Amino acid sequence: MTNKITIRKGQLGLLAREGDYYQVLEAGEHRQPWFNKPELLVVNIDGSDVAEGLAEYLRRFQPQWVERYCLVADMDTHEAGALYRDGVLQEILPPSTRRLYWKADETLKLVRMDTRDVSVPTEILNAVLQPKRGATVKGRDNILAVQVPAWHVGVLKVDGATQGLLPAGLSGYWKVNHLVEADVVDLRLQVLEVSGQEILTKDKVTLRLNLAANWRYTDVLSAFAQLSKPLEHLYRELQFALREAVGTRTLDELLADKQIIDEAVSAQVAGRMAAFGIEVASLGVKDIILPGEMKTILSRLVEAEKSAQANVIRRREETAATRSLLNTAKVMESNPVALRLKELETLERVAERIDKISVFGGLDQVLHGLVNIKGSHDAK
Repeated sequence: MTNKITIRKGQLGLLAREGDYYQVLEAGEHRQPWFNKPELLVVNIDGSDVAEGLAEYLRRFQPQWVERYCLVADMDTHEAGALYRDGVLQEILPPSTRRLYWKADETLKLVRMDTRDVSVPTEILNAVLQPKRGATVKGRDNILAVQVPAWHVGVLKVDGATQGLLPAGLSGYWKVNHLVEADVVDLRLQVLEVSGQEILTKDKVTLRLNLAANWRYTDVLSAFAQLSKPLEHLYRELQFALREAVGTRTLDELLADKQIIDEAVSAQVAGRMAAFGIEVASLGVKDIILPGEMKTILSRLVEAEKSAQANVIRRREETAATRSLLNTAKVMESNPVALRLKELETLERVAERIDKISVFGGLDQVLHGLVNIKGSHDAK
């Protein structure tokens, strides 16, 4: 009597006794003696991984099975692998990988790539970023994808060494066997704010200042070759220059000419940063904030100054009025007609304030008796 073993298409049967595999059964029906029934392991030849323990056993004791039924993915120390199934990228294998896959006809394919060339082939990068059939590619973290927008450049560093500038677009680099970094740099005019700087003036008054600077890169490689963090360096230079400009001048000097800070800081920073490939196009102090007690003192000072100016103007006007009266008196003294007109003007002003006037003795009596400047003067 015999036992019938059926192996379906797309499968293999591995026969073993006491854990030792001795025969492979392909698709079909197979008969084995009933009195000596072997152990049976059925595997699917669908491109899946060979279990690690079984893979090591086959490599050591059944290398001919490996050659016939498996895809060997043993990567060198400088190699990466791209595993395709039915033309679709499934996985990125890092260097020094040791894998076996159950080979399914010719649908399983391995592409080997040399990672000493740090650039990832375009077709591999596109397949990783836009996988077919919606499946995520395993091992995609072995690749650094760099997207550089328009009006920007990328600064690529491999193992700490700057390689060059990356143009706008998409590019990929191997992260295995290398330390790869990429910084995206904006080439347009940018604004850097230096806010809340508390600085003592020469006469020991604390000021709080806010400054804004417009800047751009003129030589990106020079900037990153000399400075690890160009923007932080620019910020510190602005701080130092602002402190020097304020600390060497009195409060009165700063309030009298606010542009002096802008000019001093600009002259110092622009010269220093030009050597690093950075242009400071313009800068200016946005706010100068005084402490509370100093505001009160300055308010009183301004009030006193304005009051003194008002007094001077008032005295000037009084002097002018007195001089005008004196000139008028001199004219009336030598001109009776002018005197008479002044009398009539005075009478008119008096009449404007009186509701009712009773006249006795005629109008002439009113004019000569009620208002008569010359007569009064003669009486005296």
